[in-house]
Amino acid sequence: MTPNLVYIVVIGVLFAAGVSMVLERSLTRVLMGMILLGNGVNLLILLGGKAGTPPIVGLGPDEEMADPLPQIMILTAIVITLGMTAFLLALAYRSWAMSGHDEVQDDVEDRRIMQLAERDQGSGIDDVDHGVNR
Repeated sequence: MTPNLVYIVVIGVLFAAGVSMVLERSLTRVLMGMILLGNGVNLLILLGGKAGTPPIVGLGPDEEMADPLPQIMILTAIVITLGMTAFLLALAYRSWAMSGHDEVQDDVEDRRIMQLAERDQGSGIDDVDHGVNR
């Protein structure tokens, strides 16, 4: 299949929207971002294949047959996306059931590392305390 400008723009929009949603804190938005990324990957793989007759021997000349490999890869990508969607949906539901919202909170260790980085900010001092100055 020859790449069409519309396909390329749609793939770009799906990837851009998917990546921006994956970077959010809400697990529901992360889930929607993963779905958009999966659909973008499927369209990208589809553009890699050759259009033609069905890849069944005897239905047409061998030169006009479509390449079955991108079709198989798309089916595999659909199954992987479905599995990740189910996992993220279960994770979001569990988070909502336990805390009443689905936002991912900062980890205490992450906060401590951020505070150390802000305090040192380019001073070149190693953050590891070896127990020398206690």
